[in-house]
Amino acid sequence: MNIKIVFALCGCLFYANGFSQSKTIAELLSEIEQNNTELKGYQSLTESQQRKYKSANNPPDPQVSGYYLPFGTHQTSDYTEFEISQSFEFPTVYAARSKWNNLKAEQLQASFTKKRQEVLIQAKQGLINLFILQKQKSIEDERKLQSQKVYEQVQELFNKEQVGILDLNKAKVAWLQEQFKVEQIQTKIQNQLTVLQSLNGGQPLEVTDLQLELPLQLQSLETLWNDKLAKDPKVLELKVSEASALQKVALEKNKVLPNLALGYNHQGVNGNNYSGVYGGLSIPLWNSKNKVKAAQTQYEYQQSNVQMATAILYSQFQQDYNQYQLLFGKYNEYRETIADLNSEDLLFKAYSLGEYSYLEYYMELQFYRDATDKMLQMEKQIQLLQAQLLIHQL
Repeated sequence: MNIKIVFALCGCLFYANGFSQSKTIAELLSEIEQNNTELKGYQSLTESQQRKYKSANNPPDPQVSGYYLPFGTHQTSDYTEFEISQSFEFPTVYAARSKWNNLKAEQLQASFTKKRQEVLIQAKQGLINLFILQKQKSIEDERKLQSQKVYEQVQELFNKEQVGILDLNKAKVAWLQEQFKVEQIQTKIQNQLTVLQSLNGGQPLEVTDLQLELPLQLQSLETLWNDKLAKDPKVLELKVSEASALQKVALEKNKVLPNLALGYNHQGVNGNNYSGVYGGLSIPLWNSKNKVKAAQTQYEYQQSNVQMATAILYSQFQQDYNQYQLLFGKYNEYRETIADLNSEDLLFKAYSLGEYSYLEYYMELQFYRDATDKMLQMEKQIQLLQAQLLIHQL
């Protein structure tokens, strides 16, 4: 019986522990993607536009007309006529337009993917900011506790008349400053949570134990760039726009061909009737004038635009990559150096033993704290740069 109870308790604890685990960054981004109201609206707009393009390739509705002419001075039976006809463009036009519509649908999908990417990178940047703020708060909580201990220690020394009122006031101000820093960070955390909740469609996110992987050594510049060219929706949208413009030229060339019409005609008078096939075509003299040239000019513009936009993207990508490599090296040097020092604890012990005056202790402490804060901000910059460089993987 006791064994069963133990197993039941272990099972409950395991379940509770698993349930309380925080979600990974990828899981949080997936949740935001599902709940984001802007993406839902944009997806509906994309589907609507895709259907609109498809409907543009439908032929005109068939036409039915009839005549019954009983009035007049004729001596014969009344005249009747019935006709049904269907007009349509030259068959190759529909094939060309279908290809153009498919490319426009791809362009719309790339546009939606780009919007999705914009939302997710905003969310990822927000999660990075939140992670750094949470990490900073943990550090400031320790500093606040340490400042309180120092203040209480100086208070005791002041009561024993071993230090003056100036040292006591400095210690108190330092403690108040740390309290204020913690409150400021807590406000920033709450504001960041509000932004993330808005991105998540107004629903709260489980970010109590948010964790990020350490910045990683990236692949070579050319490898990453080739991967970006193959996956990034901004690049894909440019390529599809160029292909769509080229297909538009082919479509306009096909539209120069005449439109066709087929039908059935029945005529009846004086007890006799005639019926047969109706056919016709349009002569394309005016409607297609200059449209092929306009489409060709648009294609040439798209070609130039793709080349220019790709060059700008590569230039920015190269700058971000070089900046990342510089920060990555310096960050690792900072991290290794500061991790081995354990300077704040050593300084506090030295101060507690009377090896430093309060002013000396505070000045030395600020030096190491500034270094730690700088390393934390460097980590934030690296994480944000890494997210930007790998944005095509979202």
